[in-house]
Amino acid sequence: MNILNLISISYRALMRNKTRALLTMLGIVIGIASVITMVSVGQSSSSNIRNEISSTGSNMIFISPGNMESGGVNMGFADAKSLTKEDVSALKEKAAYLDGVSAAVSSSGQLVNGSNNWPSTLQGIDVDYFKIRKLELAEGTQFSEQDVENSKKICIVGKTVVKNLFPDGSSPIGKTIRYNKIPFKIVGVLEEKGQNQMGQDQDDVVYAPYTTVQKRILAITHVQTIYASAITEEQTDQAVAEISKILKATHKLKPTDPEDYTVRTQAEMLTMISSVTSMLTMLLAAVASISLIVGGIGIMNIMYVTVTERTKEIGLRMSIGAHNRHILLQFLSESIILSLIGGIIGVLLGLLASYIISSVLAWPWVIDEFSIVGSFLVCALTGIFFGWYPAKKAAALDPINALRYE
Repeated sequence: MNILNLISISYRALMRNKTRALLTMLGIVIGIASVITMVSVGQSSSSNIRNEISSTGSNMIFISPGNMESGGVNMGFADAKSLTKEDVSALKEKAAYLDGVSAAVSSSGQLVNGSNNWPSTLQGIDVDYFKIRKLELAEGTQFSEQDVENSKKICIVGKTVVKNLFPDGSSPIGKTIRYNKIPFKIVGVLEEKGQNQMGQDQDDVVYAPYTTVQKRILAITHVQTIYASAITEEQTDQAVAEISKILKATHKLKPTDPEDYTVRTQAEMLTMISSVTSMLTMLLAAVASISLIVGGIGIMNIMYVTVTERTKEIGLRMSIGAHNRHILLQFLSESIILSLIGGIIGVLLGLLASYIISSVLAWPWVIDEFSIVGSFLVCALTGIFFGWYPAKKAAALDPINALRYE
């Protein structure tokens, strides 16, 4: 039997009951559209996270206190005070692969300007922090190393803080605000950055010299975090090794002693986040693919009904010379056509849905070619798998009994 003739006969047979064929395809359409949408949205989310992390510096390095032990008792991270100003100075002086180093401490409290107040976070930082995190000023100036050394009570604020403390629209430069009753003079305003991937407002922040926050706010001498950046992304591994060597020396650690600090890179965070989002995407795609099974069962059910309705037609075809394989191929091709047409519609709907979702969330629209090709393969396999048994049943009919069937 000619393949084109077979497809033509199968197509005409399906078009006799357009509504039934459409409803049969619906399960496949929903399944394929769901899988493509979930995969595309998952990859768009992952791409958005990667872009956001890269925008803050792909060569950024984080140094935080590690586990500390006292008398054999693990004190955990909360009470760790292993990082100091001396560590920061040593990294600045001795590290050859670092482009910038900044100590960091933070505190949460209430900001007050006259009758206006706003809860926010006060970040104590060094001058290199702006270069490391790629922060730009909309107006004003950054504080200097001398300001940090002298623990000046000055600060740089984000746009959210400005909007809430200065609702009249006046310039905050040179104005004094209070943080937990301690006055800070505003010397700069940051460029607006908006929300990050986690929904956190990146403009709701106040930056001050870390020495000021240490002495005036927290009353501590240790550093909570050290931020650094490698000269280039390719030199990040060398920078990490260099940091560990310098900190081991400043902490007087023996080669066998456990490190009382943790060094992480932006690349490690990116890998971890990508792994999590990929796992969630696969999980969502697996859940969505359940509807494909439901659609396949619907095809099998309809093919059974079709075989019963066309029993006389099958008998007539056999009586004029059609072989069992011809009947088998005809009904199998009808099943595959249903699946493939449903797959095409599902792919188009999936692409449209993923585009709309990505546009609404302002994420990059990512198309996974593998999911599209895989969807067509799954459609074909679904048509063969669920259409095989009904087609085989039709091919096994006795032509005499089929002609007598009422």
